[in-house]
Amino acid sequence: MLLTRQQLEERLIALHQASLTLVDDISLESLLERIASVACEQVDARYAALGVLDNDGKLKKFISVGMSDDEIRRIPHPPMGRGLLGALMNTDETLRLPDIKDDARSIGFPQNHPHMRSFLGVPIRYGDLQLGQIYLTEKLGAPEFTRDDEQIIQMLAAYAAVAIHNAHLYDDLKERDRALTRRNQDLALLNNIAETLTSSLQLEQILTQTLAQVMEYLKVEAGEIFILEEDKHTLRMALHRGQAAEAFWTRDRMQVGEGIIGVVAKTGEPILSHDLAHDARYVRPAVIQAGFRQMACIPLTTSGVTIGVLSAVTRSNLPIDDHDVQLVTAVGNWAGLAIENARLHDDARRLAVLEERDRIGMDLHDGIIQSIYGVGLVLEHARLLADEDPKHAADRIQQAINSLNHTIRDIRTYILDLRPRQLGDENLMDGLKRLALEFRANTLAEANLSGLPEDVASLPKSHSLALFHICQEALANAAKHAAAKKVEISVWKTPERIMLEIRDNGKGFDMLKMNMTIGHGLSNMHTRAHQVGGDVELSSVIGEGTSILVWVPNGKHH
Repeated sequence: MLLTRQQLEERLIALHQASLTLVDDISLESLLERIASVACEQVDARYAALGVLDNDGKLKKFISVGMSDDEIRRIPHPPMGRGLLGALMNTDETLRLPDIKDDARSIGFPQNHPHMRSFLGVPIRYGDLQLGQIYLTEKLGAPEFTRDDEQIIQMLAAYAAVAIHNAHLYDDLKERDRALTRRNQDLALLNNIAETLTSSLQLEQILTQTLAQVMEYLKVEAGEIFILEEDKHTLRMALHRGQAAEAFWTRDRMQVGEGIIGVVAKTGEPILSHDLAHDARYVRPAVIQAGFRQMACIPLTTSGVTIGVLSAVTRSNLPIDDHDVQLVTAVGNWAGLAIENARLHDDARRLAVLEERDRIGMDLHDGIIQSIYGVGLVLEHARLLADEDPKHAADRIQQAINSLNHTIRDIRTYILDLRPRQLGDENLMDGLKRLALEFRANTLAEANLSGLPEDVASLPKSHSLALFHICQEALANAAKHAAAKKVEISVWKTPERIMLEIRDNGKGFDMLKMNMTIGHGLSNMHTRAHQVGGDVELSSVIGEGTSILVWVPNGKHH
């Protein structure tokens, strides 16, 4: 039956209005259902379906309209893209049939499929690419679909192509956004871990922050770190964070090769377990009883050697994926290196303490103890002379007194050199004044300070502390090496700098033959000055004394 001009115009207007709503839908699933429903309405079909192809041209999705859910469940299998459906997938032409069974390409219907007779199939094309097909069957009120029906569905297919293409673009955009978000999360984790591992040499801080950031990234409820003991056979739990701590602490030691943690330590490879309750390798039933289901376990390595194991455990059913494990494994390599560096730092500090103890013992033995022993000999001699030659004995006693005073000054010098002092809540000028008074009391040498407190009032705390410690080092060197009778400490201000000079009238030294102790002290001064943007200049003349000039930026120009 041919449509009148007015009927055709009404159908075209209805199709246009329906098609405009399609372009607004960016959800592929709901879009396909709407296209199939609009097709049914436009040509009065009992059944409609829409098939979408994948990148290989095979049927990826099939949406039907007109059949109930119960009817769809009774059909043994979904369409497989054979018969007439397959023919339409491989052609650019519309297929319109009065009776499906009369076409040689038809292979019939599966069991429990509704009876269908008339058929109209139209490809959905976007440029040269076929995106899918619209299928319509059982024309209502007529034995078959008409030429007008075919044209209407062809127009609908053109609208549908744009809508489906837009939906694909939107899905791609969402996938890229997810990938970008995840990449940003990965970079944030790596950046935070790098900042943590490079900003501290404290083992406890490294372990705590590394575990916290890994747990936050994986969104798990609990985590732990085991460290390999010196015997290389035992793993000790060094840290636990999160929930159910009592369950995890039921086993705080593992042997290498024992349980998932021990296997990771032995093989150096990460393990991801999605079902702890049925994983024979997991050896802590209390953790399973606490409701934990999944575990990601990674080695902490340095130079290819495993030194510990980090594990993250969750009650969630959402799987921890391989991408997460790969990233956290990289973090484990970084953390292993940082742990080893922290250990080496601790060893170096312990060694430095032992070396300093040996140095002090040697200095006391070779210097002060020998001096006291010498005083003892002088007093013994004086005792023997007391009756025979009292005057000579008195001279020897005076010699002993002088030697004891010298020894006392030596001891005070050691105290001055060893005792740590801080600036505390004082301002810089008060701190320097205290250093001068202590120097005077411990060395019996003259120490004078000149400078205006207002010149350094706006100096940042870090700059004041640097100048304080540099002055402390300079005074210790003057007491220990220079044998100075007088030290002048001067502070003054220039437009861009605060200047500090420590000048003594001691022995001085040849700067080309600087001994190791003086060189080390000067290196410390340079380091402190450079840390706040300043510098140190040293000048010394044998027999005339030494001058140390320090400058730091003032608060306004730093």
